[in-house]
Amino acid sequence: MEKINTDRSGIAWHPGLEGVMEMEIDELKVFLEVKATELQLTTEPLRIDCIIIKKVKNAVITKKIFAIFKGVNIIEYKSPDDYIAVEDFYKVYAYACLYISLRRVPATDITISFINSRYPRELFTHFQEIRGYKVEEKSPGIYIVSGDIFPIQVINNRKLPLEENFWLRSFDNRQSVDEVRWLLDDKEKQEKAKRYKAFLDVYTRANAESFKEVIKMSGSTLTFDQVLEDAGLTAKWEAKGEEKNACEAAMRMLQKGYSHEEISELLALSLEKIQELSESL
Repeated sequence: MEKINTDRSGIAWHPGLEGVMEMEIDELKVFLEVKATELQLTTEPLRIDCIIIKKVKNAVITKKIFAIFKGVNIIEYKSPDDYIAVEDFYKVYAYACLYISLRRVPATDITISFINSRYPRELFTHFQEIRGYKVEEKSPGIYIVSGDIFPIQVINNRKLPLEENFWLRSFDNRQSVDEVRWLLDDKEKQEKAKRYKAFLDVYTRANAESFKEVIKMSGSTLTFDQVLEDAGLTAKWEAKGEEKNACEAAMRMLQKGYSHEEISELLALSLEKIQELSESL
């Protein structure tokens, strides 16, 4: 079955990942390039979440989340309500091996990064007890895994320093009032965010309550949408457009054999609507 990049909240996190990594790279674009999101490796639905290519081979990257990077850097992302399972590690490890085989790159030029919003205790136990790896938190939120031919890191974005990794730290559904206010008060960050609409949509939808609290504390009489519009953070969610996209996704899922209940839970469509779509096939 095709992987649907949504979590239980119905927010599609993965499309925003490219924007997040682009903004984190920003001043390092002479050295690094976001090559693709959900890069397809084979004719089957095996897709890497994100690839970052190091364009200048011998460049020294000091930004901590990119410190292990080599030529080809595979990124696996899990949304805030998901977690990195042991099975995910082997899937991404297989992706790295497939990339070497299909793209003919040296194994010594590959790194693997996992990004999540929690501490993956089960995975780390597996690394240490089964794989014989060493896991060390080199800096807040960045865990380096040693003992394999591939350099591996696990990033807990909730623990990253906000000053150094604002965008990746913000790619979450637990942004505080102070963190939201920081974006609303920072014109430079707003201009950058406007370039990546998928990130902006995720950020505003996932943290709507914090946005509303900021508005309430400011004493403003403007609505949530009006404040975002005034700040240039256009996040008016057009219900008709969203329903159209959901219906198109539902049609594809019906064709792939998903049950009506699964589609309803993933896409927040009514069972009646899904039945109507099913009858039109």
